[in-house]
Amino acid sequence: MRKFIVLVLVAFLACLTVQAACAAGPEWEFDRDHSSFFFEIKHIYYATRGYFEDFAGTVRFDPENLENSTIDIVIKTKSVTTQLSKRDRHVRSSDFLDVRRYPQMRFQSGRIRSVKGSTYEVEGRLTIKDVTQNVVVPFTFYGVRENPFNRKQLVAGFDARFTIDRLKFNVGSGKYYEMGIIGKDVDILISWEMLRNA
Repeated sequence: MRKFIVLVLVAFLACLTVQAACAAGPEWEFDRDHSSFFFEIKHIYYATRGYFEDFAGTVRFDPENLENSTIDIVIKTKSVTTQLSKRDRHVRSSDFLDVRRYPQMRFQSGRIRSVKGSTYEVEGRLTIKDVTQNVVVPFTFYGVRENPFNRKQLVAGFDARFTIDRLKFNVGSGKYYEMGIIGKDVDILISWEMLRNA
């Protein structure tokens, strides 16, 4: 009898697992050559631009199943680059990202909703250094098409643009901002091509 009950429980849990997998949106993989996390911040008058080279995550998105769509992204802070090694070392230092103490930043989605047409919003928790805040990120979903280089593969396109106050995430003490050297607002552009099997 006990063995029968155990078998029933195992079968029940297996069914739940299958149902959960089916309910979730399809999982997409990053096209590493065509996906980037860019940022821009003012240095007095100059627009300093950079990006992060090392990132990973899980993206499940289906515009017809937003309730079960999720985005979970981790970025390695040490991978920041602004095309100037001296500046990169300063950004990685304890003056800003402090990459030795905080090797990664993370975004975990909550609700994703449709706004209008191809525009969506994702609410989630953004963690940078020792601060986690709720943010709303608007993004554009360009749709899905067959990969011209591989007919067995689908390509999806996403863009997001938003701004954060770096000082609210303890990225800097505010000293350079008060001196009028480095701005506090960071403009972020996320551009992704995502792939999955057709």
